[in-house]
Amino acid sequence: MSSSRLSARKSLISAERICPLALIMLVIALIMIVKQGGWLRQRLKNSRNSLITLEKSSYSAQSSDAKHPSQPAEHSRKSDIRVTSNNKFRSRNWLNMVLKAVVLLALVFLSTLGISTAKDAFYQDANGYPDLLEVGAEELVAGLESGAWTSVDLTKAYLLRIEETNSVLRAVTELNPDALSIAAGLDAERAKGVIRSALHGIPMLIKNNIATNDQMNNTAGSYSLIGAKVPRDATVAAKLREAGVVLLGKSNLSQWANYRSFNSSNGWSAYGGQVTGAYYPNMDPSGSSSGSGVGTSIGLAFAALGTETDGSIVSPSSMNNLVGIKPTVGLTSRSLVIPISEHQDTVGPMARSVSDAAYVLSIIAGKDQNDNYTLTQPWDAPPDYTQALNFSSLRGARIGIPRNALTGSSPNQPLFDAFDAAIQVMKNAGATIVDNANFSAWEQNVADDDATIGNGTIVLDADFISNLAGYLSQLTSNPNNIKSLSDESNFTHHTALEEYPNRDTGIWDQALSLGYNNSDSRFWEAYQYSLYLGGEGGVLGALKAYNLDALILPTAFSPGLPARAGLPIVTVPMGFYPSNTTVIESGRGLVSIGPNIPLVIAIFLQSLLLSFFVLNLTSIYWILTEYRFGLAFMGGQWSEEKLIGLAYAFEQRTHMRQKVKPYLIPNTQLADVVGGPRRRVRR
Repeated sequence: MSSSRLSARKSLISAERICPLALIMLVIALIMIVKQGGWLRQRLKNSRNSLITLEKSSYSAQSSDAKHPSQPAEHSRKSDIRVTSNNKFRSRNWLNMVLKAVVLLALVFLSTLGISTAKDAFYQDANGYPDLLEVGAEELVAGLESGAWTSVDLTKAYLLRIEETNSVLRAVTELNPDALSIAAGLDAERAKGVIRSALHGIPMLIKNNIATNDQMNNTAGSYSLIGAKVPRDATVAAKLREAGVVLLGKSNLSQWANYRSFNSSNGWSAYGGQVTGAYYPNMDPSGSSSGSGVGTSIGLAFAALGTETDGSIVSPSSMNNLVGIKPTVGLTSRSLVIPISEHQDTVGPMARSVSDAAYVLSIIAGKDQNDNYTLTQPWDAPPDYTQALNFSSLRGARIGIPRNALTGSSPNQPLFDAFDAAIQVMKNAGATIVDNANFSAWEQNVADDDATIGNGTIVLDADFISNLAGYLSQLTSNPNNIKSLSDESNFTHHTALEEYPNRDTGIWDQALSLGYNNSDSRFWEAYQYSLYLGGEGGVLGALKAYNLDALILPTAFSPGLPARAGLPIVTVPMGFYPSNTTVIESGRGLVSIGPNIPLVIAIFLQSLLLSFFVLNLTSIYWILTEYRFGLAFMGGQWSEEKLIGLAYAFEQRTHMRQKVKPYLIPNTQLADVVGGPRRRVRR
């Protein structure tokens, strides 16, 4: 963690102290307003009386001069003295009024600043410890540095919170049996003054398609890979370990990252069961990084890693009231991550604030000889993304709206109201909004989406055949001898635990029927066209044509374009369905729309829900996917710094995450492991 940012946070007055001080200052300001109102009225009255007196005096002097012409000089001097004295008196009065007004405005500003700052200060429970539902990296590190708690304490608390809730939400599939011993070792390092990174000793979850060379399984949610072993950690997992992060466990996911079935549900895997969201009973968690989203949303870990081919970080982040960053393809290594598409897969953080997500991204980004896409990065070492956290980032930004992508869909007034409100926030922050910054190849994109097997579908299917085989070939232990997509399909069809045919293998069947992989010339032709639709005919072309820093759309209206071009996304909470919202289910009994289910702002550097999935699901799922709320900021390759800045500036003006609480929150807090256990689930 940068020492300057941490020091700045330490210098903040705590929430308990700053709120009363802010309120006292605000009361003083209000009293002054009332008094100043009376004082001002009295001064205006005095000024009017003085002017009347002056006019009478002046008239009297003129009359006297007419009657007594022999005394003009002396009387004129007296009149001049009265006028000069009165002007000085009036000048002093108005100067005092200005000074008092300045003081008054300063008091109001400081009081509101204090109240606003209190929101960003420590979230504390009744025992004075930070609330694990909201606590961020800087608060956790401050406690570790002061000795208020240890990494072992944090790890114990998170493990207990998982135990409390996992039978209901099923967010976690694997717990690391070595987590406590790893935390103890990191505490020992800290005691010796060895600090590996800003996140030294802080526990995180990682998605169960990110391999670790330890006692945890890496399954993608399938029983076929139970017991399979890898030669080393996935590069992103290794980077977290090297940074001193405690790998707490693995989060559940939509099986095979949502790349198996046309008729399954978000968050279901054979191995992990059905994930549900914490903002409404039986809530659809979105996917495919479902467990990472739900687990982070209720504080089962500090943050989590997710993966995305198209929408799998940003969508569950949106649904679970989180910040999520989907990086440019090639910013983070995919080595030993169970793949779908080398051209679209990426790994990114899911966290409760832009700041926390930026800390994680700074650790996992970078080049890796095991992933040649990372070797195209335009730097030797990636930026420190926490340096992009600037409240003023929206000021002067040029942000475009491609209106032609907002056509052809059923009206949804709440969505457009949320979009308009987000635009206004950005305008108020000093951004310039450029309307009708349209995508030049939007109609071709729609046609490709509507095709039975479009170019975008060919890219994913052909990549999956090649890339899955490549991952399986690296396994050092493979108990079920799964070496190809055909092997996996056969295992699934003949294993009852995989719930086939209740949950079909339609996506695999389609991929296998394609008849070729990504080494075929037909693949390259499809990829080039898909890349054009998302890039020069889509986001990149509009950015250039209108000289923009970013494009924005409700996320419901941006399927496919960003994902085709492999560009980054940041999601930020925007709002929630109101308490009187009619409950609507998305299939298999999951609630997609209901009271307090989050709306979202998603800041998309470039990508979103794959239209391929949408078009092949039931019509009701299409409708619900379209009505999901979010704002997409789309930008160019490697533009994470810019987009993180915009996301942070928006987040700090709205603080939307804290406005609604989940219906189910684990009760365990740091006080319970530092001062004795007490466990129950808050509902």
